[in-house]
Amino acid sequence: MQHIFRKIFHYIHPDTRSIAVDIAMYLAVITVLIQSVFSGAEASGYNWQWSRVPRYVFTITDGSFHMGPLLTGLCVTLEIACYSMVLAFAFGLISVLFRSSKSIVARSVALLYVELIRNTPLMLQVLIMYFVIAPVLEMERFLSAVLALALFEGAYIAEIFRAGINSVPKGQWEAAESVGLSRFHIYRLVVLPQAIRATLPPLTGQAVSLVKDSALVSVIAIYDLTMQGQAIISETYLTFEIWFIVALIYLLITVSLSFVVHFLEKKYSYEL
Repeated sequence: MQHIFRKIFHYIHPDTRSIAVDIAMYLAVITVLIQSVFSGAEASGYNWQWSRVPRYVFTITDGSFHMGPLLTGLCVTLEIACYSMVLAFAFGLISVLFRSSKSIVARSVALLYVELIRNTPLMLQVLIMYFVIAPVLEMERFLSAVLALALFEGAYIAEIFRAGINSVPKGQWEAAESVGLSRFHIYRLVVLPQAIRATLPPLTGQAVSLVKDSALVSVIAIYDLTMQGQAIISETYLTFEIWFIVALIYLLITVSLSFVVHFLEKKYSYEL
């Protein structure tokens, strides 16, 4: 039997084999962590009540599907993450273009933005955006959360883009200039397409980070997934059950993002 399994494993494609090994190791670590938490909770006398949890995820009444508080919070989390990611890409791209500008003012503004954002905590930025800037600009709570996240992630994306642009060979720039392309068209047609392909993996990590960082908007009473979990726990005392479900939902989102980008990486590598 072991001989048969070894032969099957030998004929599996190396890429598939690598992914399978990574998934197996990941599941093994998760299993150990879950068992540790369960053991600790049981040792402290915690009373598991999983039967009460499904109603907080979804309910089906008369054949109709109804989202529970956790799925409702998930929708808010995804909405915040999507808007923030679009704005973060815009802020990052503008910032890196400013950094490469010939204007000392533009370079100074971009440098100040990146260094200020990267060297201060996100929670502090969220609080300043909501309690200081939002009242002046008359922004709603949701918009202030999106803007705070976008500015924070945009600073990191700017550095990722800068590294990607710097990785484009100098000959590509010279060739584009020799055929008479303007600086705008050099970036749009030559540099950025290559830079984006080179920066897909770190950009994915930043997207995953944004989804997780969005949990901090709960400090300004936005009922995202984390805030909904906290509200349910304060009402039901289902501490471990609810946090396990919340963690599982975040895990499914981030793993899905990783698979999507893995597909894009392979697609672009074939086209190159």
